[in-house]
This record gives sequence, structure tokens and C-alpha cells, in this order.
Amino acid sequence: MTPSNDVRILIIEDDRTLNDQLAGLLTGQGFTIEQCHDGHQGLMTALSEKFDLILLDVLLPTMNGFSVLNKLRKIRQTPVMMLTACGAEEERIEGYSKGADDYLPKPFNFTELLLRIDALLRRSLGLLNCRQQKQQLVVGNLVLSRVKQEVVYADQAIAMTPIQFRLLWVLVEHQNEVLSKPYLYQLVLERAFSRYDRSLDMHLSRVRRKLIDVGMEADRFSTVHGKGYCFT
Repeated sequence: MTPSNDVRILIIEDDRTLNDQLAGLLTGQGFTIEQCHDGHQGLMTALSEKFDLILLDVLLPTMNGFSVLNKLRKIRQTPVMMLTACGAEEERIEGYSKGADDYLPKPFNFTELLLRIDALLRRSLGLLNCRQQKQQLVVGNLVLSRVKQEVVYADQAIAMTPIQFRLLWVLVEHQNEVLSKPYLYQLVLERAFSRYDRSLDMHLSRVRRKLIDVGMEADRFSTVHGKGYCFT
């Protein structure tokens, strides 16, 4: 499904240059955008209108992002992605504890931002995909079928669990892009990322082993230290 003007996103960000960049990017993707530049104005707008997603900066004038989120959650459950220059673990924990759905530290990659927005809207709106849904992926000898949940490499069928299939699908669909662990946790495992949780590493290791066993080169999967995973 392609994003349409029916999907409304509120940007609450006091950096006007960044706010305008985000608005331009998302408008170009087909979303309807509302912009606010301080916490109080953002909260009033979020409460008075209906939005499908809110991008919320933490360091805002008049009322910080955590306060905005805390007051918002008493009335509305609109999905919120927090944007912040503060990358500390305790900042993320505070955001999630107050009801944030995702947390993206600055500076961020616009491609990753769009991927995370897709993931949040897919979950909140029940969309299979905010962009056009693909039923099959073919990369060389590797074939993935979404309908059958089937993986074939060089004509050899590979049994995978639903989580393993989702993980492989996302990595292959975004071939040559580094996907962060927080994004993959949200989309594949459907929970928030924790640096102490090794579940994603375990699933990726099993997917890689199954593909290597049927002849795929081991270096097709790469771990980019401090950033995430990539299928090349």
C-alpha cells in the first residue's frame, strides 16, 4: 500500500531547518504533515487533531519531549517516535517508560527514518506495508516467497521459522543497506531494542548458518560494528 494524504504525521522539532527537511521528505512520500516548533504548541496540536504518527524531539522549548509524551499518553495513544541528540541508554529507557514507540538518536539517516516510520505505521494501522507490497524477492540464486513463507537457494528449499523468514526478508529487501538493531528488533521481533538482549544475533546466526549449509557465501551477511546488519 502506498502512503496517501490520509496518513497524517505531526513533527514537533524546534530546529526549523531539520523540521522543514523532515516535512519535505515525508511530504514527498505522500504523507500529510503538520509542523510545530515547541513543546506546548506540539502537545496542544497533538491533542486537538488526529494523527497517525508523531515525531517528537526531546529538547524542546516551553516543555520538553518527555513531558509532552507523558501528558499525551493520558489522553491519546498516537504512535510516537522520539528524536534526540541524547543517545544515552537512560534517555531511551525514560522515553520508552513514558510510552514512546521508537527512539531515533541524531544525527540519523533519512532512509532508516523512513524504514522505521513504515514499521510503526504497519503495526498501528494494520498495514502490511506502507509501500507497495512485494510477494517475492529474487537475488541471484536466492528466492523468497512471502505467501508460502518459503526460502529457496540454488533450488534447495530451506526450512525457517517465521521470525527467521521475516529477518531474512527485511535484510534482502534492503540489500546493501545497513539496518540498525533497534529497527530490526521493532520490525522482526516486535519489541524494543535492549543492548543486553542477544535474540536478534541468535536468529541471524541461524539464518546465516542455514544459507551457508546450502552453498551461500558467508560474507553475504555482514555485521557493521555499532550500526547493525547488512545483506550484500
